[in-house]
Amino acid sequence: MAANYFGQDLGNGVILEMVAIPGGTFIMGSPENEESYHSSQSPQHQVTVPPFFMGKYPVTQKQWKAVAALEKVKIDLGSDPSYFKGDGSTSLTNNLPVECVSWNDAQEFCARLSRMANKTYRLPSEAEWEYACRGGTITPFYCGETISTDLANYDGNYTYGQGQKGQYREETTEVGIFPANPFGLYDMCGNVWEWCEDGWHENYINAPTDGSDWTSLSSQRKVLRGGSWDDDTGNCRSAYRYYTFLADDNEHIGFRVVCGGAARTC
Repeated sequence: MAANYFGQDLGNGVILEMVAIPGGTFIMGSPENEESYHSSQSPQHQVTVPPFFMGKYPVTQKQWKAVAALEKVKIDLGSDPSYFKGDGSTSLTNNLPVECVSWNDAQEFCARLSRMANKTYRLPSEAEWEYACRGGTITPFYCGETISTDLANYDGNYTYGQGQKGQYREETTEVGIFPANPFGLYDMCGNVWEWCEDGWHENYINAPTDGSDWTSLSSQRKVLRGGSWDDDTGNCRSAYRYYTFLADDNEHIGFRVVCGGAARTC
């Protein structure tokens, strides 16, 4: 039986934890009667996803710093791009997610990490991301029909379904402090938006059904998933999808990496 996880050593005691995501088939997208539904989340369609490994957490600032110190592949990377720095801690010690990173920055991170590790690390496809986020669930959130600020970091002034208002922290929180989803992944809802490999498409008509990324259109606009510390509840749903331009970076946007999957490279 394959290991359920592995740790990629980034040096100086910094480990990138990767969780095994089993392959399977799921229904991607949102039913039209789901609260906060948008037509971009349609039509629902069946996708079969090969097994892959995914980061247990969004990439942290200390992980970013370790990889940014490696030799450049295509573009320069700042060692400490994030807006939120934590409670006086440095990026060497804190576990806040890295943010203020563009899609291009995330690609460079993956390229440097891949070369160092002799494995292919990459951004997840949008289908891989939603499959991993759901963890076998079909509800709006992997935790059920609603969500609370005890379960994720988002703007608690907003509610969903029968949920209650909660805390608005107004900043990122350290990864892993909220409960994991059924696949053992943390912070898939809220905290920071996460880049996907895919270009943006206005809906799922003709979307791939094999778990691969969809890059045939819109090379300048890339998919974001998961919502952030500054978003309302509807944006943190498993099916919610958004986009921005690949050069954009701000304090709402981070990413996590995958290894294996359709590329069979891990």
